[in-house]
Amino acid sequence: MNNIDNLKKKIMGIISKSSVPEDPIHAINTLEWLLKMDPDADEALRIAALGHDIERAMENRKVRREEFADFIAFKKAHAINSANVLKELMTRYGIDKGLMDDVYGLVCCHETGGDPRSDLLRDADSLSFFHKNLPMFFDREGPERAFERCIWGYERLSPEARDRVKGFSYNNEELSLIVTTVFRKAPNKYSEGVCE
Repeated sequence: MNNIDNLKKKIMGIISKSSVPEDPIHAINTLEWLLKMDPDADEALRIAALGHDIERAMENRKVRREEFADFIAFKKAHAINSANVLKELMTRYGIDKGLMDDVYGLVCCHETGGDPRSDLLRDADSLSFFHKNLPMFFDREGPERAFERCIWGYERLSPEARDRVKGFSYNNEELSLIVTTVFRKAPNKYSEGVCE
């Protein structure tokens, strides 16, 4: 097993201990979506897809929503924190500096996009949320929070990814209604990305 394989194993080991039960599923599913959209995705994108939310699994390091005035500031801090955690792990595993810098930049931008590769990661992340996380999020957080989170997630999707989400279905009628309402009412705020 090489350093990259060991790194990926360590990332999944950390995420598997998350207090949010869907986090390990989401990490794997984000990678799966990335590879569906780009089967030739490079190693930096693959590592970033797997580890983009790693800080959420670390109780002593994760950023908390209540510490931020708005959701966007929280999401930016979350992305940077996950990127820093991954950079520390990659340093420990002797990952090449070029690859490390690439993963760091991708994870910093995974919430907003900003270039074609970051946009791809952002879409894979959002598709996974709608595909795997949303039913558990709905059960845990309730309909109002699920609606707000769906609006935010749907608005950031590229037009191609929006078409994919429209093909998803849910076993819960109330959740299905929330999602179809979001599809009808969400403003089209998608942009090619705004990562700084």
